[in-house]
Amino acid sequence: MGKKFNVALALLLVASLALTACGGVDQSQGGSSGKQVLNLTETQEPPGLDSSKTTDTVSFSVLNNVMEGLYRLDKNNEPVEGMAESVDISKDKKTYTFKLRDAKWSDGEPVKAQDFEYSWKRALDPKTKSEYAYMLYPIKGAEAYNSKKGKADDVGVKALDDKTLEVKLEQPIPYFLGLTAFATFNPLRQDIVEEHGEKYATEPDKMVYNGPFVLSEWNHNKDFQYKKNDNYWDKKTVKLDEINVSIVKDMNQKMNLYSTGKVDFTSLGEDYVDKYQGKPDVYQHNEATNFYLQFNTNNEFLDNAKIRKAISMAIDRKTLTDKISKNGSVPAGALVPPAVQGPEGKSFRDLAGKEYIKHDPKEAKKLLEEGMKEAGIKKIPKLELLGYDSSGAKKDQEFIKEQLNKNLGIDVDLRPMSFDQKLKLESAGDFQISYAGWGADYNDPMTFLDLWVTGGSFNRGDWSNKEYDKLIKKSKTNPDFDERIKDLVKAEELLMEEAAIAPLYYRSQLFLRQTYVKDLYTHPFGADFSYKWAHIEGK
Repeated sequence: MGKKFNVALALLLVASLALTACGGVDQSQGGSSGKQVLNLTETQEPPGLDSSKTTDTVSFSVLNNVMEGLYRLDKNNEPVEGMAESVDISKDKKTYTFKLRDAKWSDGEPVKAQDFEYSWKRALDPKTKSEYAYMLYPIKGAEAYNSKKGKADDVGVKALDDKTLEVKLEQPIPYFLGLTAFATFNPLRQDIVEEHGEKYATEPDKMVYNGPFVLSEWNHNKDFQYKKNDNYWDKKTVKLDEINVSIVKDMNQKMNLYSTGKVDFTSLGEDYVDKYQGKPDVYQHNEATNFYLQFNTNNEFLDNAKIRKAISMAIDRKTLTDKISKNGSVPAGALVPPAVQGPEGKSFRDLAGKEYIKHDPKEAKKLLEEGMKEAGIKKIPKLELLGYDSSGAKKDQEFIKEQLNKNLGIDVDLRPMSFDQKLKLESAGDFQISYAGWGADYNDPMTFLDLWVTGGSFNRGDWSNKEYDKLIKKSKTNPDFDERIKDLVKAEELLMEEAAIAPLYYRSQLFLRQTYVKDLYTHPFGADFSYKWAHIEGK
């Protein structure tokens, strides 16, 4: 979400859910007076809820529950109709005609096809500076408009009437319906956006909602609250009346809440894995997420591919996953996680046939020396590692620091900070190495591979390879899906050969979930959590 959803991309930091018991509850229903109430925790403040601009998984999870696109992911992670009642796809698979269902916004106004046309073109407008605008590039004329080489009127999205949206693609792609479930494809009300301007979506009353819930309160950096959206088209399916979310970063605090019966669903901290191992309330969520080191190639030392590869090979990934994280994650030697599929539902990792990076301190030391000689660098500089301030992430970062010092003699200063602050520094290129993560935004290897094209909005280390760019550009419009996947395998191999990043692990998360918490679904792609079907039963 690429989860998906930055992962832009980073689920480790994103969501530690917890459900706190309310005073005076009806034990059979989970809330006072029979109300269905859940109390959750998040590890971070949502940085922004403007779906045209936001890039992080915390915000994506919120938007997934208060907004709805043409499609949404169901409990089986398949795209199902949301605002779209039906779709007609042309024989050449380049024109999609969506018929919208009768649906309303939270203020009672009807959801119209024009809301989608406005939203998509707003994201593509160069003035919006949307980092996710490239997600819309499969649409005819979208890239040209976003790169100031075309006009908005030439973009292939058009409201034929209030209930009919026509979308024309440059070329057929196998995952377009899944794309429409992603937040950037949400509808937006032009009158509301323009009324609030730069303050749009910064407070609950500065946006409107068309999803299962509305955001009723938001006390920044402290807590926020969802309430059931009585104007949602499928409100009969929504059982929860209220969800209260507290922002809690400390894992020990969350585990204490769970152990004392005040939390019903929370992430399982690595220090508590042995205690809960084998118990029925342990739930493992396998993600399509990769955590990695991102190198800033504008740094003289890190501009050398051999030095970057040396840093990558110096890290013992198995110890990191098995002894430090202990959450079911597995070592990564490539970019695209095993959960991401290619043609006919086959894992991209199986199609690629290999992992590219292995732990080898001896070879790493040799590559470091060769790289420094090539770059004319005689002394190893001290490096800074940009990272997260959550307790689990800090342990990972300490381990990486120890490995680089032990195996390469590199001294590393750690810079842990809030999610929002870290994203800003990365976007500004103000880092040397960043401990980052990316979750799949949709189920296709392109959700990872197009991040690293020259000048890409998430290619924050400024790595560049012309052959790589050609392979990605060709694959975005290649109707031969078999040839396309072979080119994507070649692209990933180039990325790994030049060590544009140092993949660390394909992440899983462990949660503790009481048995009375029903149908709270997690997704490997796009947003992390769906509360539409969640309810409490038998508490």
